This record gives sequence, structure tokens and C-alpha cells, in this order.
Amino acid sequence: MLADLFNFKEPRDPAEYDHAFIADVQVSRPTPRDPKVERFIFICWVLIAIKHVAVIWLVQHYRVPFHQLWVNAPTWLLGVVATLLYYHRE
Repeated sequence: MLADLFNFKEPRDPAEYDHAFIADVQVSRPTPRDPKVERFIFICWVLIAIKHVAVIWLVQHYRVPFHQLWVNAPTWLLGVVATLLYYHRE
């Protein structure tokens, strides 16, 4: 517990100490997952997979001067972050 160092010149009234503690806690159940959102996430992952295959083919076919992971890695990483944020939300 941190000390209240900003009000050291004006001490609190001892009657206020009881109000500083938590009086009630309410716990709510987590909201159920939406099947439409899960279907959307699945469709997005399928599109990411198609894009990965297309980028790999294009980079090899047209001999562009960069590696395909410069395009595919950020897409995959953003997809992982978005999926994890959805499935590990509270």
C-alpha cells in the first residue's frame, strides 16, 4: 500500500478511513463468444493463408528483390494478435 505523500501537510480526518476500503464487489459472468465473430475470424485466417500462398508464388515467379516474409510476417503477426485479443478477453 502506498503512502499518501501529497497530503502530508493536511492529515485526513480519522472518520474518513472507513470509506477508503472496498465496501462491495460485484462479479459478472463473462459474455459468451459470438459464433458470427468466430466464423469471421476463421474466414480471415483462410484469406490470410490464401494471401500467403499468393505472395510466395508471386515473389518466386517474378523474382522480386525481397523475401516474401517481409509481406507475410506482419500479416500473420497482426492476425495472431487480433485472434489472441478476442479469445483472451475478459
